[in-house]
Order: sequence, then structure tokens, then C-alpha cells
Amino acid sequence: MLAVVKSPEVEGASAPTPPPPTGMMPRTAARLELARAVGGGLVAPLRYLAHVPFRSRIKYDIKADVKAGNGVLSDAPAFELPKDRPLRIFLSAAEASGEIHGASLAKALWKMAEDQGTPRPEIIAIGGDRLRALGITTIGDPVARAEMGFDSVIQSLPYYVGLLEDAARHVRETRPDIVVGVDSPALHVPLARIVRRYGAPVVHVVAPQYWAWAPWRVGAYRKVIDRALTILPHEPDWFARHDVATAHIGHPLLDALSDVPVTEPKPESRMLALLPGSRRGVIRRNLPWMIQALTKLFKEHPDADVQILQATAEHRELIEEILASTQGGDRARLVVGGLHGHLAEARAAFAVSGTILTDILHHRLPTVVIYRVGKRLDTWVYRRVLTCPFFASTNLLAGSEVLPEHCFRGHGPMDEVAGQVADAFGNEEVRAEYAKGLQEAARRLGPAGAIDRAAGHVLQVASRGLLS
Repeated sequence: MLAVVKSPEVEGASAPTPPPPTGMMPRTAARLELARAVGGGLVAPLRYLAHVPFRSRIKYDIKADVKAGNGVLSDAPAFELPKDRPLRIFLSAAEASGEIHGASLAKALWKMAEDQGTPRPEIIAIGGDRLRALGITTIGDPVARAEMGFDSVIQSLPYYVGLLEDAARHVRETRPDIVVGVDSPALHVPLARIVRRYGAPVVHVVAPQYWAWAPWRVGAYRKVIDRALTILPHEPDWFARHDVATAHIGHPLLDALSDVPVTEPKPESRMLALLPGSRRGVIRRNLPWMIQALTKLFKEHPDADVQILQATAEHRELIEEILASTQGGDRARLVVGGLHGHLAEARAAFAVSGTILTDILHHRLPTVVIYRVGKRLDTWVYRRVLTCPFFASTNLLAGSEVLPEHCFRGHGPMDEVAGQVADAFGNEEVRAEYAKGLQEAARRLGPAGAIDRAAGHVLQVASRGLLS
């Protein structure tokens, strides 16, 4: 358990003493979630088999949702905060990306309360350094654990059961006005089930992608979430069919990009941005294959400047080792930092699927997307379990395969990918088609402001019933 820095005190306003703790004991609540997780794992094969007869229909409906892309940004929610005390908010983020959004959300919540002339909300959190830097007390730090690497599920269980118990104890004793989870449904759905036993409403920022696989999980989700905030334009329709209360806020990553100019590829550029991922295992599995797939590009465009873009130098040694041992590796070079400056100078991109695709879309780069998996089970899941028509986020936005995407194990479709990369770089007719599709994807993604919209919904849900 961590307790680092308390939120700044608000003069002239303090939260009333919460009532004595009642309800299920925290240890019991956490162990019930452990039992539920173990039981869910045991019956998962049966649930999958029950799902198989309906899979074609489910895929058809999701494909229709994706193609329509009907998500309309929600209106600014109306709320009125109490003036005699600050709201008590429990905020949770389990991974770095979620914590970035969580820190922005905390600042937006404080700003909105200030604009209404009401006391600054008191925030206690699960999270890491980014939240503590704002003066927020944290009671656990799964972010640091996630950044150190991935334990097996069995090894991780004791830690997360303990984290749930600590969260349950805090919520039971302090009775926050609202609990807000950011992404990471594996933690935040059990947490939501626990805190609702103590009367706390729950808002989940970044609704889970149950539409992509194992859609039967949405039933349990519906029961424990008061409002889910969606970020992709096809999601509101899907969740509405499953009676989940949602609001569409748009993509939080656009807030981080609001000060980055939108660009288009420069005709004179000879640079290919190569983006093999940011995690060691992903880089090791994908980068050698990606280098080998550039043979046709090098043959047709000997002046191509291939730059491997990385945010930090953390994996420099690994990447240089791969370049030295892979044929064609001498034609690529590692470039660290300044991601958007380099993307703005690129002509095309070759990328591993991930959040980087939103950055690439910002610069309208023709891109070929791959995800090379390491296990037979991963291939089976991709072919037999996924219910969404695309895995690349740009294609989900556009409603069609704007970017060629390939998920495979082993050698895979190297010749096909090699041709697509060469075309994305040099075939003007193909590049014109990319441009149309990328513009449509960007249009559907919408404008920045997702975090402010999320903060409004959090405050609306938190304030319901407080002023009556």
C-alpha cells in the first residue's frame, strides 16, 4: 500500500465525516472476486461453445456497426455540484496509458469545479507517479508493476487481490461520491462490482472492447457500470443493443495531439517510418521480419531512408543487435525521440498494430500494419474468437480496410506485405486511395476534448442526488 502525497486542502470546505463502515468485509469482497475470476476461467470454454452458433450473426452486426460509424459526441452534460463540501472521488488507473488519461481527467475535474465556484474535489487513487505528481494520494501502484514487465496470471493474482481488498477497504470507510476506472477492465470491472456494494456509483472511462471478442462478458459489465464512456464511433450502437448506459466522448489521445499540427506526406520525402512497437518482446518478434519484408522497397526505391522510430533509447541495444544480424538491417537506422516531427517528414509507414496508429493517422501516412504472434493459441484466437472485422484502429474508424492489416504466426504473407509496403511508398494511385480513406477515418475520429467531456459525465453522475 502506498500513501505518498495528499491532495491540497481546500480552505473553508471539508467533506463531512462518512458514516461508520457497513457492508461486506473488504477481504471477503476481494476473495469473492478471486473466486469469480477462477470460476470464469473454468467455464470460459463452455461459454465459447455456447457462443459459436451465434458467432456469424454477431460478426455481421459488428461489421455493420463499424461500417456505419454512427457515434455522435455526447452533449456537454449538465451538473450542479454541492457548495458546502468537495466531492470525494476515487480514481483508478492500472497502466501507463490509463494513468496519462487519469491525470488529465483529475485536472479537468478540478477546473470544472473551480469554474462553478465549488470546492475542489478530493481525489484518492490507484495509480503511479503521474497522479502523485499532482498531489494525489495513491493506495496502490499497479502502473509501476505493469511497466516492470508481465508476470504470469497466477503470479499476479495475489497482488491484484490485495489491491482490490485495499480499494474495498478505502471505499467502505470513506464512502466516495463516485468511483472512476480508466480503461483496464480486468481490474475495473471487479472493482466496480465491489464498490457498488458500498453504494458508490461507477463511471468507466474507455469502455472495454467486448465487441472484439468474448462479447458475452457485457452482461456482467452492464450490471456494475452506471455509465461507460466510449471512444470509437461504432461502440455506442453496440453497447446500446446490450442495454449498457454510455456516452460517446471521442478518443482521449486526440487531447494529447491537440497542439501537434496535422500534416500530410511531403511528395519529396524519401523516408519510411518503421514502427516495430515499444515493448521488448514485440520488437524482438516483429522487427527482424519487418526488415526482411523491405526487400522489394529497397529494390524499387534504393534511395528510401528507413528510420526506426522509438520514444526512448531503452531498446537501443536490442534494435542494433537485430539490425546487425538481419539481412537488410544495414539499410535502416534507429532514431530516438521527436516522434511527431519525424512522422511529419515521412512518406509512408510500416507499423505494428497499437496506439501508434492514432499518431500515424494524425499525419495521414499510408501505412501497412502487421502483428506477428508467437503462439499457436494466439493464431487460433485471432481466427476463431475475434468478432470484429478489423484489428487496426484506423480501419475500425474508417469502416473499411484503409490500411492493409495482417496478423500471423511464423513466416506469414511476406511477399504480399513487401508489395504493399512498396506500393504505399511509391505507387501514386495506391497512395491516393490511402489519402481518401485516412481522411474518412480522421473525420469519424472527431475533435479533441474527450477528457473534458469525460469529466463532465463524471461530475454529472457523482452529483446526482447530492443536492436533493
